[in-house]
Amino acid sequence: MSTPTAAMARPAYEDASMHITFPDHDAPVFDGANLTVRFTALVDGEPVSCAISAEALEDHFGAASPLEDDLLRAYRKGHARIRSVCAEALDQSDGASVELHSGLFRVEGMEPDRGA
Repeated sequence: MSTPTAAMARPAYEDASMHITFPDHDAPVFDGANLTVRFTALVDGEPVSCAISAEALEDHFGAASPLEDDLLRAYRKGHARIRSVCAEALDQSDGASVELHSGLFRVEGMEPDRGA
């Protein structure tokens, strides 16, 4: 079953004050020591390390557990929404590295498919 297109109506990084992209050739990496999935963003062409917590992947993307396979599967499932929220966070942090936690996905303005 596909995700509704409303969830991707306006990628946040289109409105960012910096040029933010996410290279598709960089695979996400499980970080067991911190229970996160790490991925790379390019901010004005420079690589920036980003991460999303296991809790966020469980709460918002259906990860069944904090095990590597479950977290990576959830990341792949929600990568468009994760990238959108990450771009907003990067824009707000002036391009500094960010770690996305569960509560960030509930903040108004951080998620294109919520609010009206």
